[in-house]
Amino acid sequence: MCVTAVESRPAGVLGASESPSHRPFGARVKAFVALTKPRIIELLLITTVPVMFLAQQGVPDLTLVLLTCLGGYLSAGGANALNMYIDRDIDALMDRTSQRPLVTGMVSPRECLAFGITLAVVSTLLFGFTVNWLSAWLSLGALLFYVVVYTMILKRRTSQNIVWGGIAGCLPVLIGWSAVTDSMSWAPVILFLVMFFWTPPHYWPLSMKVKDDYARVGVPMLPVVASNKVVAKQIVIYSWVMVGVSLLLTPLGYTGWFYTLVALVAGGWWLWEAHGLQNRAKAEVTGGKLKEMRLFHWSITYVSLLFVAVAVDPFLR
Repeated sequence: MCVTAVESRPAGVLGASESPSHRPFGARVKAFVALTKPRIIELLLITTVPVMFLAQQGVPDLTLVLLTCLGGYLSAGGANALNMYIDRDIDALMDRTSQRPLVTGMVSPRECLAFGITLAVVSTLLFGFTVNWLSAWLSLGALLFYVVVYTMILKRRTSQNIVWGGIAGCLPVLIGWSAVTDSMSWAPVILFLVMFFWTPPHYWPLSMKVKDDYARVGVPMLPVVASNKVVAKQIVIYSWVMVGVSLLLTPLGYTGWFYTLVALVAGGWWLWEAHGLQNRAKAEVTGGKLKEMRLFHWSITYVSLLFVAVAVDPFLR
């Protein structure tokens, strides 16, 4: 695989004779935790655990839930660490990533690579021997898709990077279902599609906010190569499809009135925000008045509410 080279400023804050291993132990531990991107993993677990409740139609085995969460954290953490290893050149140039451990020098590239590979191996074996091998292969597939397909192939080459690269973030839904049933069904496939259509309108508003960062390093996120009006239109299209797909669970018999109510209300609010962003973009509003981050923040609330409804609904039917 070839990765586009980016001329970067020297990364690291360590002195010439000081290695990462000589940094304070507590700071080093925090740096390795930061390599796993815990905030992102929280969102992945929010989509994993509720699906386990849906698959069980009640409370799943709590030990199984803990093992699935642990395996998921280690797998996603390994993927994120390998992502930072590959992207360390552009991370040094982007304001929002300038404090990542490889950029500051708190962790060396070799340590990061070894850490990421170790987490990948451990997570796969943990899933395989304590959950089931279907979940293990799905987890490994998500990791490889994120690292190879998204980070190494798509990210620096196409404005559709987050559309297809986002598949990796959809797979935890399938993992949650397979952990309980050791099989697949239409319910997790529908929720996988919800997350697939959720990812672009979730991430594009953030990309609009930091598009100068991406432009500086030559990463062709959609807001870098297209106008705000074009991006907002795409956000609205994906949003309508996402809400429509989310409503398929009930007619297929997987959920009842509670999930449907939450999906309608939360989805309706999402569409209100998406169309509001489009209207502001059409009016050529720029800067803080564009308020693109309103949709980004709501997108996290939306997916949290939707999947909480997935978990609660079996108890109300």
